[in-house]
Amino acid sequence: MYEHKKEKLASVANYRKRLLRNFMLASTIMISSLLIGVIGYKITVPEFDWYDSLLNASMILSGMGPIIDAKIVLTHAAKVFASFYALFSGITFLSTFGLLMAPVLHRFFHKLHLEDDDA
Repeated sequence: MYEHKKEKLASVANYRKRLLRNFMLASTIMISSLLIGVIGYKITVPEFDWYDSLLNASMILSGMGPIIDAKIVLTHAAKVFASFYALFSGITFLSTFGLLMAPVLHRFFHKLHLEDDDA
């Protein structure tokens, strides 16, 4: 997928393709994860409408934490879902960030290595 450290630096066009491919993959992962959260909240907390489910799922997925109305008492199933979704979201968010940064960091370190070889 990436060039070896002994190969020359990839072209700008190839680098942009990598960025776009990783961005599309990261977007797909985040949208899928958000859908899991929205549907999970809608099923486990019947008092939530679709907007409340979206709000809570997106806040947990982004690492901000849930926004729960104080009037709504969560069932045990909702608490269990929220716990597992929060753990899943933390891993997903960090992994997706790594996926987005991989081409950038690879290019940076490859270029740094090439400059070191020239000296």
